[in-house]
Amino acid sequence: MIPALATRILALFGWRVDVVPPPGPRGIIIVYPHTSNWDFPIGYLTKMAMGLPIAFVGKDTLFRWPVGGLLRRMGGIPANRRERTGLIGQLVEEFRTRDWMWLAIAPEGTRSHVPHWKSGFYRLAIEAGVPVGLAFIDYGKREVGLRDYVRMTGDREADMQRIRAAYAGKVGLLPERAGEIRLEP
Repeated sequence: MIPALATRILALFGWRVDVVPPPGPRGIIIVYPHTSNWDFPIGYLTKMAMGLPIAFVGKDTLFRWPVGGLLRRMGGIPANRRERTGLIGQLVEEFRTRDWMWLAIAPEGTRSHVPHWKSGFYRLAIEAGVPVGLAFIDYGKREVGLRDYVRMTGDREADMQRIRAAYAGKVGLLPERAGEIRLEP
């Protein structure tokens, strides 16, 4: 009932959902472009429409009172972006021990413009040996999608070229804020 309701709410606001279910019990979903606060409610409604327990990573400052507990219950995992805390290693261990774990990450790491993506999702995919789903919120077409799942090969440039091709033409709410699809050096 909840997936149908979430799909209906998105449709009421003019959004179409085109999602291919995950190919297995574990993986990462990257969401691009991430340029607006509106991405979260649209993305969360899409998660509900999928009917799958998908966790997400967010900056730790969002997880304070009064909304911190709610965000955790919604599947949120806080990430401290100010210092290295071993989050990748912790998440690799979670992938190894959980029967089901799909984790959504905005590779830009912020809604503001950045010159490149953060490499955490890439390192996590390689170290955990899990596929990466390429999700998007395309404001130009009012479409939320997750059609492609790819495995990172370790050849960063070839992998990023495949990702760039999948995201070609996708437009965020504030297109000037979208970061270039390339990993940090």
